[in-house]
This record gives sequence, C-alpha cells and structure tokens, in this order.
Amino acid sequence: MADSATYLYAITREKDRARPERLAGLAGVAGAPVRAVAHAGLVAYVSTVPLAEFGEEPLRRWLEDLDWVGETARAHHRVVEAIAMDAATAPVRLVTVYSGEAQVRAMLERRHDDFAKVLKQVAGRHEWGVKVYANPASPAGAQAAEPSGAGPGTAYLRRRRDSLRSRDEAWREAAERAEHIHEALADVAAAARRHRPQDPQLSGREDWMLLNGAYLVDEDRRGEFAAAVEGLREPGIDVEVTGPWAPYSFTALEFAEPRRY
Repeated sequence: MADSATYLYAITREKDRARPERLAGLAGVAGAPVRAVAHAGLVAYVSTVPLAEFGEEPLRRWLEDLDWVGETARAHHRVVEAIAMDAATAPVRLVTVYSGEAQVRAMLERRHDDFAKVLKQVAGRHEWGVKVYANPASPAGAQAAEPSGAGPGTAYLRRRRDSLRSRDEAWREAAERAEHIHEALADVAAAARRHRPQDPQLSGREDWMLLNGAYLVDEDRRGEFAAAVEGLREPGIDVEVTGPWAPYSFTALEFAEPRRY
C-alpha cells in the first residue's frame, strides 16, 4: 500500500516552464524537493509528501494546528513565487494532494483548456495588493460646550449621539474615497478583485481597513500603476502596496481541485 502522495503547487505552460536550475535545491512542503510533471502542453510542479501527515484523516487534524498551517503555507508560497519568476503561473490552493503523478497528469488533461485560458490571461502580468486604511475620525462636537441647563444624563446622551453620527459620516466619506482608489487602479490594471477587509488581528492595525484589493498589472504598465497609487494618497488615508506576486487572486480560486488520494 502506498505510503506517500503527490502535493501540487502550481501549473505553467510547457513552453515557458520554470528553468531546471530554479528547481534545483528548491524545498517544498515538509522539506521535500520540488519536481516538474509535464503533460498535454502543461507542467505541474509537485513534491512527494507522506500520507501519515497528508492523508485524509491526519490532514483534518493538522489543519486545526495554526502553526502547521502557517509553516505549510509559507513553504507552498515559496515554491509558487520561485516558479513565477520564470513563467506565467497558476497557483493552486493550499494542500491540494493527489495519489500520484498519474492522477496529476489526468487532471492536466481534463482541465487543459481552463488552465490554458487563464495562463494566457496572466502571461506578462503580476498581481499587486493594495490595502487602504483610515483612522477613525475624532467625534466632531464631542468637546463642544453643552447648552446651559442640560443635566449630566442629557449631556452624555447628546455627546454619544453626536459621536456616533460623526463616526458614521467619517466612515461613509472614507469608504467613498476607497472606492475611488479602487476604480482608478482598476482602470490601469488588466483585472481587479476586491477581497473582504482583514480582521484587525490579522492586519495588526486598529485602523479601519476600507479596501483590500488585488490588481493584475501588465509588466510594461508597472510604473504607471505605481504612479497611480502615489497620486491617490490623501491626508487621513494610508495606502499600503505589496507585490509583485504570483496571480493568486486571478487563478487559484478558479482551479481549486478536490483533494484526491
């Protein structure tokens, strides 16, 4: 009985596959070496992993271990980014596991047209992430003098009402500015996606995250995109840019395959 499985990281076209020297010494999940599996004009980048850790039952337990998930995600990302340095790349979702190379080849043949279409779309392009933050506005009028004769309870309720109104207005104004930023950047990009704002525990910031956007940008428009970002910065708005990345937001979801053992 087999005691290992095949872990899948990403897909490229065979005509612009990652260079052999790029894979030499590249360690993937569980420290396993990465290799290429070519079929039907496509190349899958895989490594061998133990079923004792990546089989269906043990994997359920490991996915509850945040340290394990974090370490696995970093290894997965490291492989994808190395491959993307040479070729248009379609990353697949974290922990996509097959029983062996034959099953990987069958998947490449079955989904050939889907992969070919998306790889053509992302060729010569990279993903850039843009997050927009705003500081909650100081409640206007909260420090204003209360009308004479107002009791402590009335004064508190009035301050509370004005504070909530001020925050609502500040949120609406900041959200409109973030929408403007997204639309302006989408005009420069070949494709754009809006993700859900991150929880402050993940972002590490107490500011409002108004925009968590991803933009697929042609390499020859990279400078134009950067200039657009700089031109959209405003007082009270913090714009954070990351990248370039492999196009996770524009390929991985479309090609999420069920785990197959």
